[in-house]
Amino acid sequence: MKNLRLILILLLLIAIFSCAKQDVIFVTIGTGGVTGVYYPTGGAISKMVNNNFKEYGIKATVESTAGSVYNINSVLSGDLDFGIAQSDRQYQAVKGLSEWAEIGPQEKLRSVFSIHPEAITLIAADKSGISRITDLVGARVNLGNPGSGQLQNSRDVLEAFGVNEDMLKGEYVKAAEAPGLVQDESMDAFFYTVGHPNDNIKEATSGRIKVHIVPIEGAPIDSLLEALPYYDRTIIPHDYYELSTNTEDVPTIGVKATLITSEDVSDDIVYAFTKEIFENFGEFKTLHPAYRTLTKEGMLKGLTAPVHPGALKYYKEAGLTEHIKPSLIHAEK
Repeated sequence: MKNLRLILILLLLIAIFSCAKQDVIFVTIGTGGVTGVYYPTGGAISKMVNNNFKEYGIKATVESTAGSVYNINSVLSGDLDFGIAQSDRQYQAVKGLSEWAEIGPQEKLRSVFSIHPEAITLIAADKSGISRITDLVGARVNLGNPGSGQLQNSRDVLEAFGVNEDMLKGEYVKAAEAPGLVQDESMDAFFYTVGHPNDNIKEATSGRIKVHIVPIEGAPIDSLLEALPYYDRTIIPHDYYELSTNTEDVPTIGVKATLITSEDVSDDIVYAFTKEIFENFGEFKTLHPAYRTLTKEGMLKGLTAPVHPGALKYYKEAGLTEHIKPSLIHAEK
């Protein structure tokens, strides 16, 4: 009995020593609301990293946040290690625009990779007769609630086509409210910048009032893409919204959801995050429908902050640096 007790004590001491020997690195990812795409995206990334805990010793957790601006500021202050943010917000922070105009360029912000596209989506009631952007003149259109990314996105599209806000009957409600307003015929159309498939868009396309998704393309969009580098072309697959009256995929433009961090986060941590997603890319694509159109090369587009050296280390190993803008690759301190 005495020997058994000694053996148990010895095993317990070994177990305690082993646990103490492996330091656990706790990492937090800022996402968005729990009903959006950012939250499950953060969950998918953390899952991939946590699956390889034995190699990295990283325990990643996800925090639901107010979204892009909050995540950028929290990453820069050190309250978050990573965050998900729209590529246009990333651009504005780096350039010291919009919310960062008074404090100037955020030089510590770093890119890791981009994720799913967030398409500028224009839904219109069939009876409205809206089939292109210029048809919005005189129509009742929701542009997005004040302070939202989509409000600026809709304004950029309208401006590209020479349509001023005073040429239409603009509404400024939250995107979640717009489908109901179209269905009760108090609104003709609404913009929504979002990853697809999306439940609000499904609601809009499955009601009594028949609706369609309006293409956003043409020479004005070509010029817009030249002027604003954070936008990119994308499509909205028809089979996501089969109850719409569209008969094929819809071309549009959008921003990218991007994974950001700070230059203060260690190279090893960022390398681990990057490697796990890219080395298990096939599995990652199955974790959410919004990732269906992802490519490894595409995940290096839409970035406007310098690429973190930890991520760059992996991209060099994988031969992917040719897909990164040279201006985003520079020597760190």
